[in-house]
Amino acid sequence: MSDSKISLGTCAWAYDDWRGVFYPETIPAAQRLGWYARYFRAVEVDSTFYHPPSPRSTAQWLESTPDGFLFTTKLSRAITHERRLRESGGLLREFLNGLEPLRSKLGCVLIQLPAFFKPAQDEEALRRFIAQLPRDWPFAVEFRDTAWRLPRVVHWLQERGVCWAWTDTEPYSHQAEGAFEWLPITADFLYIRLLGDLSTKFDANGKRRIARYDRIFWPRSRAIENWAVKVRHHLAESRRIFLFAANHFEGISPLTCGRLARALGLELELPKLEGGPSAPPEGRQLDLF
Repeated sequence: MSDSKISLGTCAWAYDDWRGVFYPETIPAAQRLGWYARYFRAVEVDSTFYHPPSPRSTAQWLESTPDGFLFTTKLSRAITHERRLRESGGLLREFLNGLEPLRSKLGCVLIQLPAFFKPAQDEEALRRFIAQLPRDWPFAVEFRDTAWRLPRVVHWLQERGVCWAWTDTEPYSHQAEGAFEWLPITADFLYIRLLGDLSTKFDANGKRRIARYDRIFWPRSRAIENWAVKVRHHLAESRRIFLFAANHFEGISPLTCGRLARALGLELELPKLEGGPSAPPEGRQLDLF
């Protein structure tokens, strides 16, 4: 299949745990993005969630990546979590001004809403915020509360061309179900985030929580195959499909992307570094789930 519409990448790129597996051990932190861009055509920027992007930083990102590379950026939590989209017009303008040098490589701005953002008290704030978004910037919105699964919300997003982000946070024992959740189409592109069970991070024996992400701990082959089928099904009708994996999904997102690429029939050759771990036998470490 043609991969020209699929932008496959990871949620963030600055992980020390990837050294020796995806990054060379001695690579300086400032050179990681350039190395990453040798292998991937897109990345979701996480740092913009914690502080607004500066024109200097985004200009450096632009220079560090080749033509055709795309960034998506998470909207500042000051807007989504602290102000809950209220009285945030100035912050939004500041955020977009910081992204201006990156416009030629900007794929989308992701509005990640918190789980405590609920229709009962926040529906009007969402409606007003969506209405003020500039139409010449692409946006996607991620809901963490299933109460937002309302036809009228889908209609608002469709009217503005804002993408309803598809997010897979299924526990391992229900891994096959993520690709068949509530997945409305509200824009001419798709935004898919494979996050995994954010509350469960165990080692290979299922005994203790881990703090490192340097190998496949939780292989989700059924989920990957189902998402590949979903992506192929919507490829023709979509202008672009953003597909991002987080470390939490299987344990290390570059290797998850390699597995996704194979399932999709895409060409993705990851660096071959000595000592890079392979995936453990499917399901061995998660029998307790």
